[in-house]
Amino acid sequence: MNTTENITRNTNLNLSPNSLWKIIVLLILLLSSLAFFLNLEPIMQSSQYHLFADSRQYTFIPNFFDVVTNLPFLLIGIYGFYYCRQSKQGSIDNAWMMMFLGIGLVSLGSAYYHWQPSYDALFWDRLPMTVAFMGLFVAILGEYITDKIASSLLLPTVIFGVCSVIYWYFSNDLRLYFWVQLAPLLTISTVMLLFKSSYSHQWLLLLALAFYLLAKITELYDVQVFQWTFEILSGHSIKHLLASASCYCILLMLKRRKVIGVAY
Repeated sequence: MNTTENITRNTNLNLSPNSLWKIIVLLILLLSSLAFFLNLEPIMQSSQYHLFADSRQYTFIPNFFDVVTNLPFLLIGIYGFYYCRQSKQGSIDNAWMMMFLGIGLVSLGSAYYHWQPSYDALFWDRLPMTVAFMGLFVAILGEYITDKIASSLLLPTVIFGVCSVIYWYFSNDLRLYFWVQLAPLLTISTVMLLFKSSYSHQWLLLLALAFYLLAKITELYDVQVFQWTFEILSGHSIKHLLASASCYCILLMLKRRKVIGVAY
């Protein structure tokens, strides 16, 4: 049953002083993390990044498993976009739709990159990722604080995310791109500690976060995981599957949750 279709959010919400200090804490955390990255030395893209453990070709597809493990992103992205398009939550739907649009495009960009890994192709892998990350970032802020955030911040944050990839491409500096990935993760954990959600099944957000962190770990140990699995799947291929599981947890949360009270 679609329990979110009848949810009405208060777009004229007046935040209480108790909510305001929580927002200030969140802003300080996000801005301080951004300042931390900007104060680092430029983080250059290693030329070794494109050397993945599993380069096996099957049929006509090179790097077969790194390519085909992107299919779940496409399926989740299409279904999630359609589901949110049918929902009745106002401007927050646009943020969720933006996230699922990015997830769907990630499948195409990542498959294109892994078909023949290169610096130029990596641009098309990372570009839709930032769209998905910024959509998630704004959706979480909108649902835990006020959906006025979703209507005012979605476009600027997506533009900022896209610009972080463009900046990396022309400067070979990953600092802004890394922060764009970090911001939604910090936001999920922080708002769940500071604010009370008006929805059930929020534990699925934590599960999504756990799957994503595991995905980053398997990505880091690409070669080792390939060896540990007796060369069945590499760490990077498993990373795609775990990241897809993370996205599916969010979709499952949206489908199953119910209104349990008023946030704040």
